[in-house]
Amino acid sequence: MNTSDKPKSHFHSHSPINADRTDGETEHPTEAHHHPSHETTEFHDKLAKIAGLQAVSALFKRDPHQVIRLYFDEKMKKSVGGFCAQMAKMQRPYRLVDDSELQKISGTVLHGGVVAAAVPRAVPDFDLENAKIWAQSGDPVVILDGIGNPHNLGAIARTMAYFGLKYLLISDHPAQASLSDAAHRVAEGGLELLSVYRAAGCARVCKRLQEYYRVVGTSLGGHAIEMGKLPPDQRPLALVLGNEEHGLPHDTINACESALVIPGSGRVQSLNVSATAAILIHQMAAKPTVHGPKQSVKQADNRTRGPQHRRRQRPEVKKP
Repeated sequence: MNTSDKPKSHFHSHSPINADRTDGETEHPTEAHHHPSHETTEFHDKLAKIAGLQAVSALFKRDPHQVIRLYFDEKMKKSVGGFCAQMAKMQRPYRLVDDSELQKISGTVLHGGVVAAAVPRAVPDFDLENAKIWAQSGDPVVILDGIGNPHNLGAIARTMAYFGLKYLLISDHPAQASLSDAAHRVAEGGLELLSVYRAAGCARVCKRLQEYYRVVGTSLGGHAIEMGKLPPDQRPLALVLGNEEHGLPHDTINACESALVIPGSGRVQSLNVSATAAILIHQMAAKPTVHGPKQSVKQADNRTRGPQHRRRQRPEVKKP
């Protein structure tokens, strides 16, 4: 075949990824696209590698402009056609590669045949004013304080998305896992469906949240109760989950209004934290009408203002 007639690779020959491959190995039947001039090897290494069709699909749906490069194997060509069209529209490279290359790019054999190299997601600081708005809609909140395994973080995010929860806070605990590639892969797109915030000083955040939320943590202590036995309260729930080995820090559990436990047979001490989260989140989602959101915010405002600012009751007028 004449050189001029040969399909072009979507990367220049000086591309830092797979630069030793021939055009024939990387060709795709579309025109070539240029990648940004600032995209160096160091830049690419800092990108998040979102793997798996569900996770990549959710990323494209949330914000396709975050995707800088797209890689896929032969069996995923038809499935990623729409993504390739979006990449072409944005003039960003996408590439057909083999399994070994996908493993190298994603860092795992569990890549699912497609990997998006994307700008890492920013996690903004939590603002109490946001919580007031969430509470008005009766939306529960999940807080992670020291969940160290990114697979657990991803599994919890997947459970939250499955049951329709929207808001996740992650603490600044030294052991706390971040929104890593592994967390995104296990979440199967769930993280892209959540609003995620950084809760600096988790115990303090839990105390402040009590203006609008009933804050409950998990504990194996004797004072813990089942969720179904919580006394009535109009505020929506904020569930706090702790480290896989050590549980919640003392200051965080002390900042919670109640401690929850899931009773079992007693044959093993506890559940994995992601299993605990799944059971409790299901219970939270199953009874959305237990908590009256508008009333809870009004009550919270009353608690903040104090009794002197509450509306006085009109004296009862007896009819003759």
